[in-house]
Amino acid sequence: MSHLPQIDYDTASQEIRAAHDEEIKLRGRMTNMKRTLLHSPAAHRIYAEWFTLRAVLDPAVSDREIWIFSHAISKTAQSKIAVTFFRRALINKGFDPDALELSEAEALLAAFGKAVVADSNAVPTELWVKLKQRYDTKVLVDLVAFAGIMLATAVFNNVVEVEFDPELEAFAEGASSA
Repeated sequence: MSHLPQIDYDTASQEIRAAHDEEIKLRGRMTNMKRTLLHSPAAHRIYAEWFTLRAVLDPAVSDREIWIFSHAISKTAQSKIAVTFFRRALINKGFDPDALELSEAEALLAAFGKAVVADSNAVPTELWVKLKQRYDTKVLVDLVAFAGIMLATAVFNNVVEVEFDPELEAFAEGASSA
């Protein structure tokens, strides 16, 4: 059970309802995490910058690459909601997240994502060398910032114990209908 409730749209302030409506308008759905974050529209806006960085990273980092990067961060952070969100993205595009054959770029991003979570003070030099060979400095800044927001998302879900979104259940690890 979540430590914090989700907003009640009917009793929420006008500011919260406006932020809710804008989220629906922009992305077409409202997750349990977002319904919880909306108690603070500022916090919701900060976490929503994930989408801004995702757009900035395109086309240097493809959708599949960003999903694999995000999945690696989420899995290493042990965030069931975030892991399942990216499993769904992969499955919906026809990929089996349990049997992915990773390209060189995908393997590099997965290793980087895992390293950021495992010990952000000790990302291996050899990873940095490979990243710098593949991406320019701006893309690397955006990737690190993106990783930070992705990790923050995992931490928020884990700490608050946000309720698992029912629409994700079919995509969870071990689900039979995925």
